[in-house]
Amino acid sequence: MKKLLTTVFGLSVACAAGVLHADEPKGDAKAGAGKIAMCIGCHGISGYQANFPEVYKVPKIGGQDAKYISSALEAYKKGERRFASMRGIADTLTEQDMADVAAYYSEHGKAVELQPKPGREPNAQVAQLLQKGACVSCHGENFAKPIDPSYPKIAGQYADYLYAALKQYKDGTGAYWGRSNAIMGGIAKQFTNAELKALAGYVGSLNTDLQFVPESRFR
Repeated sequence: MKKLLTTVFGLSVACAAGVLHADEPKGDAKAGAGKIAMCIGCHGISGYQANFPEVYKVPKIGGQDAKYISSALEAYKKGERRFASMRGIADTLTEQDMADVAAYYSEHGKAVELQPKPGREPNAQVAQLLQKGACVSCHGENFAKPIDPSYPKIAGQYADYLYAALKQYKDGTGAYWGRSNAIMGGIAKQFTNAELKALAGYVGSLNTDLQFVPESRFR
């Protein structure tokens, strides 16, 4: 019964999201290439780290689905995600700009050949935490095939970024730091910070389509 309800929930969300996506502008990756000047200072420099309110690597966004990138930018613009520099950038972008930037980064780095790494099974503790959070029900197989393109691929994302993001969902209320999302907030609040760190460490160790490709002028 639990599995059936999870499946029905996933299908309902996907169908509803499909209706919402119908009116979104179509992104143009070539146009996006001319609109990323404010992005490359963080996402185009190898090893670049955010330093507020703690230090963590900025996320890999190359190969992430365009719908997710657009929805994340929109969340910064609306204040649902609170981070000053991202809010400042998102405020300058139209919906078409967001779609173009998202299209660029979704294609960004696809030509780079990644070295495969062996899969890794979670230990007993992490397996229990994953089951408790039902993470796979939204983020999909191996946490790399979300049930809806507006949800992120999280496999292979930087573990310290994942940990910071989970804590932001758990917190949710900070004026300058936090994320307002009822589903993720409810899930993250079930765990201690130590458990969130264990989850982030495991998911970050998995095979991934996500890539960091340095901006050519910074190589």
